[in-house]
Amino acid sequence: MLQDKITQYTEEIKAFAPSSAQEVEAFRLKFLVSKGILKNLFEEFKTVSSDEKRVLGKVLNEFKQLAENTFKDASEKFSNQNEGQTANAEGDLTLPGQGFSLGSRHPLSLVRKEIVEIFKKLGFVVAEGNEIEDDWHNFSALNFAPEHPARDMQDTFFIKKQDGNEMVLRTHTSSVQVRLMEAGKPPFRAIMPGRVYRNEAISARAHCFFHQIEGLYVDENVSFADLKQTLYHFVKELYGEDTKVRFRPSYFPFTEPSAEMDISCTICKGAGCQMCKYSGWVEILGCGMVDPNVLDNCGIDSKKYSGFAFGMGIERITNLKYEIRDLRLFSENDVRFLSQFETEII
Repeated sequence: MLQDKITQYTEEIKAFAPSSAQEVEAFRLKFLVSKGILKNLFEEFKTVSSDEKRVLGKVLNEFKQLAENTFKDASEKFSNQNEGQTANAEGDLTLPGQGFSLGSRHPLSLVRKEIVEIFKKLGFVVAEGNEIEDDWHNFSALNFAPEHPARDMQDTFFIKKQDGNEMVLRTHTSSVQVRLMEAGKPPFRAIMPGRVYRNEAISARAHCFFHQIEGLYVDENVSFADLKQTLYHFVKELYGEDTKVRFRPSYFPFTEPSAEMDISCTICKGAGCQMCKYSGWVEILGCGMVDPNVLDNCGIDSKKYSGFAFGMGIERITNLKYEIRDLRLFSENDVRFLSQFETEII
Protein backbone atom coordinates (compact mmCIF):
# COMPACT_ATOMS: atom_id res chain seq x y z
CA MET A 1 0.00 0.00 0.00
CA LEU A 2 1.05 3.60 -0.66
CA GLN A 3 0.77 4.52 3.02
CA ASP A 4 3.15 1.74 4.01
CA LYS A 5 5.71 2.81 1.41
CA ILE A 6 5.60 6.43 2.58
CA THR A 7 6.07 5.34 6.20
CA GLN A 8 9.01 3.08 5.26
CA TYR A 9 10.79 5.77 3.24
CA THR A 10 10.11 8.42 5.89
CA GLU A 11 11.95 6.34 8.48
CA GLU A 12 14.82 5.80 6.06
CA ILE A 13 15.17 9.56 5.44
CA LYS A 14 15.02 10.42 9.13
CA ALA A 15 17.83 7.93 9.75
CA PHE A 16 19.95 9.36 6.91
CA ALA A 17 23.30 10.56 8.32
CA PRO A 18 25.73 11.09 5.41
CA SER A 19 29.48 11.07 5.97
CA SER A 20 30.50 12.32 2.53
CA ALA A 21 29.29 14.38 -0.39
CA GLN A 22 29.09 11.17 -2.43
CA GLU A 23 26.43 9.81 -0.05
CA VAL A 24 24.45 13.05 -0.42
CA GLU A 25 24.54 12.68 -4.20
CA ALA A 26 23.40 9.06 -3.90
CA PHE A 27 20.44 10.25 -1.77
CA ARG A 28 19.47 12.74 -4.49
CA LEU A 29 19.64 10.10 -7.20
CA LYS A 30 17.50 7.70 -5.15
CA PHE A 31 14.74 10.05 -4.04
CA LEU A 32 14.67 13.32 -6.05
CA VAL A 33 15.47 12.69 -9.72
CA SER A 34 12.77 12.29 -12.39
CA LYS A 35 12.80 8.50 -12.04
CA GLY A 36 13.35 8.45 -8.29
CA ILE A 37 11.19 7.27 -5.41
CA LEU A 38 9.40 10.58 -4.90
CA LYS A 39 8.32 10.73 -8.54
CA ASN A 40 7.12 7.11 -8.41
CA LEU A 41 5.05 7.73 -5.25
CA PHE A 42 3.27 10.65 -6.93
CA GLU A 43 2.53 8.46 -9.96
CA GLU A 44 1.07 5.77 -7.67
CA PHE A 45 -0.96 8.46 -5.84
CA LYS A 46 -2.87 9.12 -9.08
CA THR A 47 -4.30 5.58 -8.98
CA VAL A 48 -5.79 5.58 -5.45
CA SER A 49 -9.44 6.31 -4.69
CA SER A 50 -10.76 9.80 -4.02
CA ASP A 51 -11.25 9.03 -0.32
CA GLU A 52 -7.62 7.89 0.04
CA LYS A 53 -6.35 10.97 -1.85
CA ARG A 54 -7.84 13.30 0.77
CA VAL A 55 -5.80 11.49 3.48
CA LEU A 56 -2.64 10.59 1.58
CA GLY A 57 -2.28 13.93 -0.23
CA LYS A 58 -1.16 15.74 2.90
CA VAL A 59 1.08 12.85 3.98
CA LEU A 60 2.75 12.70 0.57
CA ASN A 61 3.42 16.45 0.48
CA GLU A 62 4.98 16.28 3.95
CA PHE A 63 7.18 13.42 2.74
CA LYS A 64 8.26 15.49 -0.27
CA GLN A 65 9.24 18.44 1.94
CA LEU A 66 11.14 16.10 4.27
CA ALA A 67 13.15 14.61 1.38
CA GLU A 68 13.97 17.98 -0.19
CA ASN A 69 14.92 19.64 3.12
CA THR A 70 17.08 16.69 4.13
CA PHE A 71 18.99 16.90 0.84
CA LYS A 72 19.35 20.68 1.09
CA ASP A 73 20.70 20.57 4.65
CA ALA A 74 23.17 17.78 3.82
CA SER A 75 24.38 19.63 0.70
CA GLU A 76 24.99 22.85 2.63
CA LYS A 77 26.86 20.95 5.33
CA PHE A 78 29.43 19.47 2.97
CA SER A 79 29.62 22.66 0.93
CA ASN A 80 30.59 24.64 4.04
CA GLN A 81 33.13 22.01 5.04
CA ASN A 82 34.78 22.17 1.61
CA GLU A 83 34.93 25.97 1.75
CA GLY A 84 36.52 25.84 5.16
CA GLN A 85 39.13 23.34 4.02
CA THR A 86 39.92 25.42 0.93
CA ALA A 87 40.20 28.59 2.95
CA ASN A 88 42.58 26.94 5.38
CA ALA A 89 44.70 25.59 2.56
CA GLU A 90 44.72 28.62 0.25
CA GLY A 91 43.85 31.62 2.38
CA ASP A 92 40.76 33.78 2.75
CA LEU A 93 38.71 33.36 -0.41
CA THR A 94 36.58 36.38 0.44
CA LEU A 95 39.50 38.70 -0.29
CA PRO A 96 39.45 40.47 -3.70
CA GLY A 97 41.45 38.69 -6.38
CA GLN A 98 44.53 39.95 -8.16
CA GLY A 99 44.47 40.58 -11.91
CA PHE A 100 46.66 38.74 -14.39
CA SER A 101 49.10 40.82 -16.35
CA LEU A 102 48.95 40.21 -20.10
CA GLY A 103 52.20 42.05 -20.71
CA SER A 104 52.86 45.35 -22.38
CA ARG A 105 51.70 46.46 -25.78
CA HIS A 106 54.55 47.06 -28.19
CA PRO A 107 55.12 50.80 -28.77
CA LEU A 108 54.89 50.31 -32.55
CA SER A 109 51.49 48.64 -32.09
CA LEU A 110 50.30 51.50 -29.89
CA VAL A 111 51.32 54.16 -32.40
CA ARG A 112 49.98 52.21 -35.38
CA LYS A 113 46.61 51.88 -33.66
CA GLU A 114 46.53 55.59 -32.85
CA ILE A 115 47.38 56.57 -36.45
CA VAL A 116 44.74 54.22 -37.85
CA GLU A 117 42.08 55.63 -35.52
CA ILE A 118 42.86 59.21 -36.59
CA PHE A 119 42.44 58.41 -40.28
CA LYS A 120 39.38 56.23 -39.70
CA LYS A 121 37.63 59.33 -38.35
CA LEU A 122 38.33 60.97 -41.72
CA GLY A 123 36.67 58.10 -43.58
CA PHE A 124 39.77 56.07 -44.47
CA VAL A 125 39.50 52.28 -44.42
CA VAL A 126 42.37 49.84 -43.74
CA ALA A 127 43.76 47.77 -46.63
CA GLU A 128 46.52 45.16 -46.41
CA GLY A 129 48.51 43.14 -48.91
CA ASN A 130 51.31 40.63 -49.52
CA GLU A 131 54.81 41.15 -48.14
CA ILE A 132 56.23 39.25 -51.13
CA GLU A 133 55.49 41.19 -54.32
CA ASP A 134 56.23 41.06 -58.02
CA ASP A 135 58.09 43.75 -59.95
CA TRP A 136 54.94 45.23 -61.47
CA HIS A 137 53.14 45.99 -58.19
CA ASN A 138 56.26 47.02 -56.26
CA PHE A 139 57.96 49.11 -58.97
CA SER A 140 56.69 49.33 -62.54
CA ALA A 141 53.06 50.27 -61.85
CA LEU A 142 54.34 53.01 -59.53
CA ASN A 143 56.28 54.71 -62.35
CA PHE A 144 59.72 53.37 -61.39
CA ALA A 145 61.86 53.42 -64.51
CA PRO A 146 63.89 50.24 -65.23
CA GLU A 147 67.12 52.06 -64.33
CA HIS A 148 65.79 53.61 -61.09
CA PRO A 149 68.31 53.24 -58.19
CA ALA A 150 65.69 51.68 -55.90
CA ARG A 151 65.79 48.59 -58.11
CA ASP A 152 69.45 47.95 -57.28
CA MET A 153 70.46 45.12 -54.98
CA GLN A 154 71.71 47.62 -52.39
CA ASP A 155 68.09 48.61 -51.62
CA THR A 156 65.87 45.64 -52.41
CA PHE A 157 65.76 42.01 -51.30
CA PHE A 158 65.21 40.06 -54.52
CA ILE A 159 63.94 36.51 -54.04
CA LYS A 160 63.46 34.70 -57.34
CA LYS A 161 61.68 34.84 -60.64
CA GLN A 162 58.19 33.38 -60.83
CA ASP A 163 56.33 33.09 -64.14
CA GLY A 164 58.82 35.53 -65.64
CA ASN A 165 58.33 38.13 -62.87
CA GLU A 166 61.00 39.24 -60.44
CA MET A 167 59.77 38.56 -56.88
CA VAL A 168 60.91 40.82 -54.05
CA LEU A 169 60.24 41.56 -50.39
CA ARG A 170 58.16 44.70 -50.75
CA THR A 171 60.10 47.90 -50.19
CA HIS A 172 56.98 49.95 -49.36
CA THR A 173 53.28 49.40 -48.84
CA SER A 174 52.54 51.38 -52.02
CA SER A 175 52.06 48.00 -53.70
CA VAL A 176 48.81 47.70 -51.75
CA GLN A 177 47.66 50.97 -53.35
CA VAL A 178 48.23 49.48 -56.80
CA ARG A 179 46.27 46.32 -56.02
CA LEU A 180 43.46 48.39 -54.48
CA MET A 181 43.13 50.57 -57.58
CA GLU A 182 43.36 47.60 -59.95
CA ALA A 183 40.59 45.74 -58.13
CA GLY A 184 37.98 48.50 -57.91
CA LYS A 185 36.71 51.84 -59.11
CA PRO A 186 37.12 55.29 -57.53
CA PRO A 187 36.55 56.81 -55.09
CA PHE A 188 39.26 55.26 -52.91
CA ARG A 189 40.07 56.44 -49.40
CA ALA A 190 42.34 53.94 -47.63
CA ILE A 191 45.42 53.56 -45.47
CA MET A 192 47.85 50.65 -45.78
CA PRO A 193 49.82 49.67 -42.66
CA GLY A 194 52.41 46.92 -42.86
CA ARG A 195 55.99 45.70 -42.65
CA VAL A 196 58.48 46.50 -45.41
CA TYR A 197 62.04 45.42 -46.17
CA ARG A 198 65.15 47.14 -47.50
CA ASN A 199 68.71 45.92 -47.80
CA GLU A 200 70.27 48.42 -45.39
CA ALA A 201 72.88 48.18 -42.64
CA ILE A 202 71.29 47.97 -39.18
CA SER A 203 72.06 50.95 -36.95
CA ALA A 204 70.41 53.24 -34.42
CA ARG A 205 68.71 55.10 -37.30
CA ALA A 206 68.08 52.33 -39.87
CA HIS A 207 67.00 48.70 -40.10
CA CYS A 208 66.54 46.04 -42.79
CA PHE A 209 62.85 45.81 -41.91
CA PHE A 210 60.52 48.45 -40.56
CA HIS A 211 56.86 49.47 -40.63
CA GLN A 212 54.98 51.93 -42.78
CA ILE A 213 51.54 53.41 -43.07
CA GLU A 214 50.63 54.78 -46.47
CA GLY A 215 47.47 56.57 -47.46
CA LEU A 216 45.60 57.02 -50.74
CA TYR A 217 42.66 59.19 -51.73
CA VAL A 218 41.41 59.12 -55.33
CA ASP A 219 38.26 60.86 -56.52
CA GLU A 220 37.15 63.62 -58.85
CA ASN A 221 38.65 67.08 -58.19
CA VAL A 222 41.07 66.05 -55.45
CA SER A 223 43.65 68.82 -54.92
CA PHE A 224 46.91 69.43 -53.10
CA ALA A 225 44.92 71.57 -50.66
CA ASP A 226 42.98 68.44 -49.66
CA LEU A 227 46.27 66.67 -49.03
CA LYS A 228 47.65 69.48 -46.87
CA GLN A 229 44.52 69.83 -44.75
CA THR A 230 44.36 66.04 -44.19
CA LEU A 231 47.96 65.93 -42.98
CA TYR A 232 47.59 69.10 -40.89
CA HIS A 233 44.71 67.43 -39.07
CA PHE A 234 46.70 64.23 -38.59
CA VAL A 235 49.69 66.04 -37.02
CA LYS A 236 47.55 68.13 -34.68
CA GLU A 237 45.69 65.03 -33.50
CA LEU A 238 48.83 62.98 -32.94
CA TYR A 239 51.28 65.54 -31.53
CA GLY A 240 49.10 68.40 -30.30
CA GLU A 241 47.81 71.75 -31.49
CA ASP A 242 51.12 73.55 -30.86
CA THR A 243 53.06 71.38 -33.33
CA LYS A 244 54.35 73.35 -36.33
CA VAL A 245 54.27 71.92 -39.84
CA ARG A 246 56.13 72.71 -43.04
CA PHE A 247 56.17 71.23 -46.54
CA ARG A 248 59.32 71.03 -48.68
CA PRO A 249 59.39 70.19 -52.41
CA SER A 250 60.70 66.69 -53.08
CA TYR A 251 60.65 63.92 -55.67
CA PHE A 252 58.99 60.50 -55.75
CA PRO A 253 58.39 58.49 -58.94
CA PHE A 254 54.73 57.87 -58.15
CA THR A 255 53.64 61.42 -57.16
CA GLU A 256 53.81 64.79 -58.94
CA PRO A 257 54.12 67.32 -57.42
CA SER A 258 55.79 65.72 -54.41
CA ALA A 259 56.70 67.01 -50.96
CA GLU A 260 58.21 66.01 -47.65
CA MET A 261 56.51 67.13 -44.48
CA ASP A 262 58.43 68.23 -41.40
CA ILE A 263 57.17 68.94 -37.90
CA SER A 264 58.78 70.90 -35.11
CA CYS A 265 60.88 68.53 -33.01
CA THR A 266 58.78 67.16 -30.17
CA ILE A 267 61.87 66.39 -28.08
CA CYS A 268 63.61 69.78 -28.01
CA LYS A 269 60.50 71.81 -28.96
CA GLY A 270 62.40 73.34 -31.85
CA ALA A 271 65.45 74.44 -29.85
CA GLY A 272 67.74 71.88 -31.51
CA CYS A 273 68.89 68.42 -30.45
CA GLN A 274 70.50 65.25 -31.80
CA MET A 275 67.17 63.86 -32.99
CA CYS A 276 66.49 66.86 -35.27
CA LYS A 277 70.21 67.37 -36.02
CA TYR A 278 69.94 70.72 -34.27
CA SER A 279 67.62 72.14 -36.92
CA GLY A 280 64.46 72.15 -34.82
CA TRP A 281 62.62 70.18 -37.56
CA VAL A 282 62.09 66.45 -38.18
CA GLU A 283 60.86 64.95 -41.45
CA ILE A 284 58.04 62.46 -40.77
CA LEU A 285 56.52 61.59 -44.15
CA GLY A 286 56.54 61.98 -47.91
CA CYS A 287 53.47 62.88 -49.93
CA GLY A 288 52.17 64.26 -53.20
CA MET A 289 49.54 64.08 -55.90
CA VAL A 290 49.29 60.66 -57.54
CA ASP A 291 51.13 60.74 -60.85
CA PRO A 292 48.68 60.38 -63.79
CA ASN A 293 50.85 57.55 -65.15
CA VAL A 294 50.16 55.54 -61.97
CA LEU A 295 46.41 56.04 -62.36
CA ASP A 296 46.57 54.97 -66.00
CA ASN A 297 48.69 51.91 -65.11
CA CYS A 298 45.94 50.82 -62.72
CA GLY A 299 43.15 51.29 -65.25
CA ILE A 300 41.85 54.61 -63.87
CA ASP A 301 41.09 57.55 -66.17
CA SER A 302 43.64 60.20 -65.12
CA LYS A 303 41.70 62.89 -67.04
CA LYS A 304 38.64 62.33 -64.86
CA TYR A 305 40.18 61.38 -61.52
CA SER A 306 42.98 62.75 -59.38
CA GLY A 307 44.30 61.80 -55.98
CA PHE A 308 46.92 62.18 -53.31
CA ALA A 309 49.13 59.69 -51.48
CA PHE A 310 51.37 59.82 -48.45
CA GLY A 311 53.61 57.44 -46.55
CA MET A 312 55.31 57.46 -43.18
CA GLY A 313 57.53 55.18 -41.13
CA ILE A 314 55.89 54.12 -37.89
CA GLU A 315 59.30 53.84 -36.21
CA ARG A 316 60.05 57.51 -36.87
CA ILE A 317 56.65 58.57 -35.52
CA THR A 318 57.21 56.41 -32.44
CA ASN A 319 60.68 57.85 -31.91
CA LEU A 320 59.24 61.33 -31.66
CA LYS A 321 56.24 60.34 -29.54
CA TYR A 322 58.18 58.38 -26.91
CA GLU A 323 61.66 59.94 -27.36
CA ILE A 324 63.24 56.63 -28.37
CA ARG A 325 66.61 57.23 -30.01
CA ASP A 326 67.59 53.71 -31.18
CA LEU A 327 65.51 51.80 -33.76
CA ARG A 328 67.06 48.51 -32.73
CA LEU A 329 65.14 48.55 -29.45
CA PHE A 330 61.90 47.89 -31.34
CA SER A 331 63.00 44.43 -32.49
CA GLU A 332 65.23 43.19 -29.65
CA ASN A 333 62.34 42.04 -27.39
CA ASP A 334 63.99 43.43 -24.27
CA VAL A 335 61.36 43.12 -21.52
CA ARG A 336 62.90 46.04 -19.63
CA PHE A 337 62.20 48.27 -22.61
CA LEU A 338 58.76 46.89 -23.48
CA SER A 339 57.47 47.00 -19.89
CA GLN A 340 57.61 50.81 -19.95
CA PHE A 341 54.58 50.97 -22.23
CA GLU A 342 50.85 50.43 -21.81
CA THR A 343 49.94 47.23 -19.95
CA GLU A 344 46.55 45.50 -19.85
CA ILE A 345 45.21 43.85 -16.70
CA ILE A 346 42.29 41.43 -16.65
